[in-house]
Amino acid sequence: MIAPHHDEDFTRPLVDRAAHQLGLNTSGLRLMHRHATAVYLLPAVDAVARVHTSDPTAAVRAVTIADWLTDLGFPVTAPLQGHVPVVDGEAAITFWTHYPQPDPALRPDPAVLGHLLRELHRLPPPPVDLPIYRPLSSLRTTIATATYLTTNDRTWLTETADTLLTAYASLDFPLGSGHLHGDAYPGNLLLDTTNGRWLLGDWDETATGPRELDLANTYQGIRMGRTSAELDRFAHAYGHDLRTWPGLTTLRGLRDLHTLGSFIRRADNGDHEASAVLRHRLQVLRQDEASLTWHDL
Repeated sequence: MIAPHHDEDFTRPLVDRAAHQLGLNTSGLRLMHRHATAVYLLPAVDAVARVHTSDPTAAVRAVTIADWLTDLGFPVTAPLQGHVPVVDGEAAITFWTHYPQPDPALRPDPAVLGHLLRELHRLPPPPVDLPIYRPLSSLRTTIATATYLTTNDRTWLTETADTLLTAYASLDFPLGSGHLHGDAYPGNLLLDTTNGRWLLGDWDETATGPRELDLANTYQGIRMGRTSAELDRFAHAYGHDLRTWPGLTTLRGLRDLHTLGSFIRRADNGDHEASAVLRHRLQVLRQDEASLTWHDL
C-alpha cells in the first residue's frame, strides 16, 4: 500500500517525472481536482494528467478502452495522442486531452448519459479482457484497513455491505451482461466546447457485468437532488426504466456505499473536508430512508 500523503504533496512529483519522461512541458502545472484520483492541468501542452494510486492496471486498461472507443467514433474523453501511461511504483500516470469547461460549468441533462449508454451497450466487445464487476470489492478492503472509521462505523458498513451483496447475488438482470463503463453518472460527462458535444470520461472502473449497473448510478442521484422528471428523460433516452424493476433498491444501496470509498481514503489522509462529507453521508444512510438526500457541506 502507498503511505498516506496529502494528494498534491505526493502526486505532483509523480506527474513531473512522468511528463518529463514523455517529453511534456510541465510549466504552470496545477492541481485541478482530487477525489479518487488527482487530476492536474499541464497548460503548456493543453493536457490533463490523472494519477491513479489504487489500481495502476485499471488505469492502463482505461486508456486502451478510451483509444478503442475514440477509433469507433464514440464520444469519449480521448487519451493524449502518442503518450502511453507511465507506471511509477504503485501508481500510474495517464495523460488526456484537455477539455476546458464553460464558466460557470454546464450541468448535463441525464438524458445525454442515457443516450450514450444506449450506444455504448450496443457496441461489440472491446479488444481487451475486462474484469468481472465485483460490487464493493475495493470498499471492503478500504473498510478493513481504514484508520479514520470507528469500530461502530466499520461494523455497520460491513454488515450493510454483506446484506446488499447477498441480495445482489439473487437478482435476475433482464438487460443481460456485457461491457460496462462501471462508474457511469452525469458527473463523468465533459463538454467538448469545440463542437458542443458531451464526452463520457473516467474509464477506470470499466468491467463486464449486468447492464443495469451502468444505469443504477443515475437513479441513485436522487441522493443529490435528481428529480423524477430528469429520471424520466434518462429512461426515455436509454429505452428502459429501472424504476419498474425490483432490483433497483439493491443496486442503489450498493452505489450509496461505493461512493463512500474515496471519502474514507481521503479522511485517512487527514482531509477534513472529506471527513465532514463522510460523517454526513453515514448519518443519512444509517437512517435507512432511500429518499433522504445528501447536501453539500
